[in-house]
Amino acid sequence: MEAALGLMRRIPPKHSVTALSALVSLLPNHSSDLLSQVDQPLQVLCDSESGKEFILCEYNRDADSYRSPWSNKYHPPLGDALLPSDELRKLEVEANEVFAIYRDQYYEGGISSVYLWEDNNEGFVACFLIKKDGARTAHGRRGYLQEGLWEAIHVIEVGPEDETTRYCLTSTVMLSLTTDKESSGTFNLSGSIRRQMTMDLPLADGHLCNMGKMIEEMEGKLRNSLDQVYFGKTKEMVCTLRPPSEVVMRLPNS
Repeated sequence: MEAALGLMRRIPPKHSVTALSALVSLLPNHSSDLLSQVDQPLQVLCDSESGKEFILCEYNRDADSYRSPWSNKYHPPLGDALLPSDELRKLEVEANEVFAIYRDQYYEGGISSVYLWEDNNEGFVACFLIKKDGARTAHGRRGYLQEGLWEAIHVIEVGPEDETTRYCLTSTVMLSLTTDKESSGTFNLSGSIRRQMTMDLPLADGHLCNMGKMIEEMEGKLRNSLDQVYFGKTKEMVCTLRPPSEVVMRLPNS
């Protein structure tokens, strides 16, 4: 199991579905653990009632149906499906509205979804999802890439309410981009990164404000890590192997 998880951490996100399917076939006794611990590329479905798109994941799935955060209904319809309580549903609706504004300001487009559900510790769990397609054919405002995806998954475990509440955040970002230009040729870069954060925060500003601050801080750290690790190291290697023409020293004519 540890070897399988280690392998999935090194598989490019665009190939993770195929790799995970193969591992589930090889390790059927660990299929539930693999499916719950391995983050897969996010899929999108349109809510026919609201006309809005929502993101599919393990956190809004029941059997083979997925719950829309907009209408609170499963697609395809499912009888006796799990639904959040009225109080959590009210917070979920507000979270989706606020997170859509956050997504628009930081990502300039894309799709976001937020799902809440009760846990067994008198608290609840929240999942914040963002999917941004940066390809030239996508609906984003800046589509310069041949292919490009940024997918963020933020899962927050919220403890019982008290003077201070404990928030445990686990964030995963999957990045995949491909360029295809005559000047640079075809270039592909993909990978994923996961980080965790735990904070005890007062409830004066409410759960939504506390969770939003944590996600904003975590995304800033993840962007810096990706910039330094993926882009920084790649640029260093490329410039070492093929120095830019302007820094290549020319020998004087003999």
